[in-house]
Amino acid sequence: MVKFFPLAFILLWSSAFISGKVIVADASPLAALFFRFVIVTAGYLIFAMITKQKILYPFAESGKAMATGILFHGIYLGGCWYSFSKGMPAGIVALIVTLQPILTALLAGPLLGEAVTWRQWLGIFLGFSGTLLVLGFDALNEFSLMALIASSIALFAITAGTLWQKKISLNMPLSVSNIYQSFGASIFLLAVCYLLEQPFIHFTTSFVWAMAWQIIAVSFGAFTILMYLIKSGSASQTSTLFFLIPSVSAIMGWAFVEEVLSVQDLIGFLIATLGVYIATRKNVVAVSEKA
Repeated sequence: MVKFFPLAFILLWSSAFISGKVIVADASPLAALFFRFVIVTAGYLIFAMITKQKILYPFAESGKAMATGILFHGIYLGGCWYSFSKGMPAGIVALIVTLQPILTALLAGPLLGEAVTWRQWLGIFLGFSGTLLVLGFDALNEFSLMALIASSIALFAITAGTLWQKKISLNMPLSVSNIYQSFGASIFLLAVCYLLEQPFIHFTTSFVWAMAWQIIAVSFGAFTILMYLIKSGSASQTSTLFFLIPSVSAIMGWAFVEEVLSVQDLIGFLIATLGVYIATRKNVVAVSEKA
């Protein structure tokens, strides 16, 4: 069964984009995310208590974890779900934010003093070229400007979160770190949902099933599988599967929520995927994203 974990992981991770799109049909995006991470916080807290882990840490430690949660769960996911609510296809949102590894490689030079190689520059060129091909030259006519801006903010948030994690070290168990990450995201989302939207949630059948999937299959399931794969020494193999996220999400969007895929889209997905692979193939992709 363990040999199927990588495939299960990529399917679960990709499904987060589709179930997120279903959720925002019945809820405002930030309010829905707040609801999700309150439950996720409680779940990790119960787990830490059952396993008798130390939960209280100084703010110097817990604050770092909460900042990570705000970047990943608050701004990154908030940008993705807002884009869904404005009608942007899940596959295209996945494509934009999966450029994170090559944007990280680009910014790691000036911010962390890491050299950017010609291979990375080639990957960056292909990645963004493929994305532009999918979006098309009339992107502003086809998609909401705010959706494009929100997806771009999500991309920069997950990139900033990755660079932030490269700089910090947390002396707490992963499950306890997840408590603080989810709690920090919940507080952030509660504040911004009243500032940026008129929050609402309609507890329809589709909302309940999609939210349950996000909490159980994605927040707990996919992330747990990822941690297992990293611990078992197969993180590099798992990282290569991340290159399939946009294409798998696009196919799921076509199959489950009737999103349209053109030949140009498919070619663009392949070029962008190749670009991310070339730019990161010798590096393990740093992942703390939670769909």
